Amino acid sequence: MNVEDRDTRMRMAAFDHVRRLSETHGHLTRNELAPGFMYEGNRIPLVNPQRGIFKPRQMPYLLSIRTVFPRPGARVWYDDQRQVHHQIFEGEETVDYAFMGQDPEAADNQWLKEAWEKQIPVIYFLGVSPGRYQPIVPTYISHWDGFALKSSLVFGNPSLTTFEAPSNEVERRYALRMVKERLHQATFREAVLHAYRDRCAISGLPETQLLDAAHIISDGDEALGQPVVPNGLALSKIHHAAFDAHLIGIDPDYRLHVSERLLEKKNGPMLQALKQLDGSGLHLPSRTIDHPDPERLERRFETFRKAG
Repeated sequence: MNVEDRDTRMRMAAFDHVRRLSETHGHLTRNELAPGFMYEGNRIPLVNPQRGIFKPRQMPYLLSIRTVFPRPGARVWYDDQRQVHHQIFEGEETVDYAFMGQDPEAADNQWLKEAWEKQIPVIYFLGVSPGRYQPIVPTYISHWDGFALKSSLVFGNPSLTTFEAPSNEVERRYALRMVKERLHQATFREAVLHAYRDRCAISGLPETQLLDAAHIISDGDEALGQPVVPNGLALSKIHHAAFDAHLIGIDPDYRLHVSERLLEKKNGPMLQALKQLDGSGLHLPSRTIDHPDPERLERRFETFRKAG
């Protein structure tokens, strides 16, 4: 097997591993990234904790790049830390990625250049909050500028089974739209779960892998469907399903209501637990500004009443 074929197989193994991690955990933290991935019985790292541009010694080409989300009050080292979310949500076809340091000849920056010249697909770990990342696979280096000390990134179609950089505006915009949707979901979930201290607003369940960020008003509503914390609730998956099915309603005073359909059923401890919610209150965020918006709740509660 030649070097190119071996790199491709290892790269596909890395991509598959990261996709599985993302499906399980949503955003990824150091705990998920640190173990790396296994290939033919050997552990291969995914990232370098100290640097944003990473090539494992076992691979000939760049594997991953990373943009951190600055902590409140922390120094912002690179412009792309500020700009990348804005560029994605504004619908720009490319986003900026700053070089490591000021020397374009440094090894890290030459790895970027090589990935650009050879159109090597990489993993982009985009920070969505401090210490948490949304992986974007595949990502391509679309330009390398040694004078401006930055490169440009474009996103590939994640549904393709072959490595193909987008070749025209239509393909680039399609991939960008998919990234934007995933990023919306990731940032919304992160903000909502943080506001509710990683606990279900109904049951208090403290397990993030079993929690969703539920919209009060769906994101298809232009007036009230924005991905903001007052339009969200941290709910366990069963409570989220019941809320979306209008089997549970929440009034503007944050009181829970159980549909007559559920109250009339008699079998099972889980059903009994849901029925006991009737008349109870929500576990609210500590900050008033993060509380569910009463106007949105009133509108959603009206739908619940009509469904009942």
